[in-house]
Amino acid sequence: MTRIPIDPKDWPAHGRLVREVYERLTAEGILIAALDEAGRLNPMTIGWGVFGCIWGRSMFPVLVRPSRYTYQCIERTGDYTVNVMPPDLADLVGSCGTTSGRDMDKVAAHGLEILPSRHIRSGGLAAANIVLECRVVHHNDVQQPNFAVDIVTNYYPEGDFHRVYFGQVLGVSVRQDFLEDGTA
Repeated sequence: MTRIPIDPKDWPAHGRLVREVYERLTAEGILIAALDEAGRLNPMTIGWGVFGCIWGRSMFPVLVRPSRYTYQCIERTGDYTVNVMPPDLADLVGSCGTTSGRDMDKVAAHGLEILPSRHIRSGGLAAANIVLECRVVHHNDVQQPNFAVDIVTNYYPEGDFHRVYFGQVLGVSVRQDFLEDGTA
């Protein structure tokens, strides 16, 4: 499958890419992936993320709870990929959100092909329509006193607050067939 590189500063100007990221994020979710200590790529489903310009850089911050296996992976590598999968792989995205990388090699279990990254250690997923290579330039821990009460009640009843990783987008690749005809 041929992939087209896009300048990280330019990808948000591609309306189709931005719409696809937002639609997948708010539907079944998207996958972030980082290497574990054994060198295996671990994809995890997220439904929360943002993208835009921060500190004059193209950024894609993600939220990961310390209890998640992916948290350890990102802490170790300092990078991650954002993988926007085609809608027909929604079941795969769902599975990666209900199974921990502590318990199984999700890439092997799902027969996924790893897409080598050009700018970071963690790879992407070849089946993804869009892959963003992100290097962590800052992180912040979410704190309870700064939240509206209903958010804490609904999303943090156990007190397992997220860490926000600010990932600078260093590389972007898009499946050519997705760009050309939109059927991917």
